[in-house]
Amino acid sequence: MAADSRGAHTPEAARVAAPGSEAPAGSRIHNSISRRASLMQEPVLVLNATYEPINVTAVRRAMVLMLKGVAQAEELHNAEVHSATHAHQVPSVIRLLAYRHIPQQSRALSRKNILLRDRNTCQFCGRVFPSSELTLDHVLPRSRGGRSSWENLVACCYHCNNTKGDRTPEEAGLKLARKPRPFTLHTSRQLMRLIGHRDDRWRKYLFY
Repeated sequence: MAADSRGAHTPEAARVAAPGSEAPAGSRIHNSISRRASLMQEPVLVLNATYEPINVTAVRRAMVLMLKGVAQAEELHNAEVHSATHAHQVPSVIRLLAYRHIPQQSRALSRKNILLRDRNTCQFCGRVFPSSELTLDHVLPRSRGGRSSWENLVACCYHCNNTKGDRTPEEAGLKLARKPRPFTLHTSRQLMRLIGHRDDRWRKYLFY
């Protein structure tokens, strides 16, 4: 038995003090929220109204499009997310209900798209990192006139970035894994196929 504030032994105090076989409620809630947050960031394949693959988005964005009536689910995960009144099955593939014209041009130049193009891989050491552990490197340093462009920006880990410093890769004894190029629709399709290998539900839309 455990003692209360006056030193008396009570069953209630014993139940509170005794370790249980289950994790604390707060821990279970935290784990549940973490799993849900992770699930909402899972990739979803986006098809045009013609079933042509055009993009990859996160579950959260895909479900917003579905709730707005802009898209419908073509393939579903086994998982569900719950609101206060409904359970919604998580999509793996969605299709836009109205045809969207996709111009044959590069994506917007951004940190996110550079990391996506380079597959979260440091272009000097070849290791894969989480986005938070990567930076962007100017192949030709800005101090020498290097521009912020698709052809001059690459994903780089902090160690290689510090090693390279304000030098060219050759001067720092580093070698680029591949020549940086703009992110085109062709690049997007290649990435979709790479991600598609992890989800059998994508394959019939990508491998034809």
